[in-house]
Amino acid sequence: MEAKMFACLAAVIAIAVAVTAAAIHLARDERSTAAMPSPAAHEAPRADPLRETLRRCQQMGEPATRDPQCLAAWDENRRRFLSPAAGN
Repeated sequence: MEAKMFACLAAVIAIAVAVTAAAIHLARDERSTAAMPSPAAHEAPRADPLRETLRRCQQMGEPATRDPQCLAAWDENRRRFLSPAAGN
């Protein structure tokens, strides 16, 4: 019975050490990534007229289904999303 209890205690200690090590590692990673500025932070955001049109159409609600500009924007959005070279 003594050996079984010792094995359980050793397993609990090993798990506690592993969890503590993982927590320390994650805390260090979060601090190091928070300290580094993002390269995109220095760039000015590019204005996308399609995105602005889609947002306007979304806010319009049901009348947007009859608006020619919204229909054209949705077609263009589908074309961009479904095109094989969508990564461009």
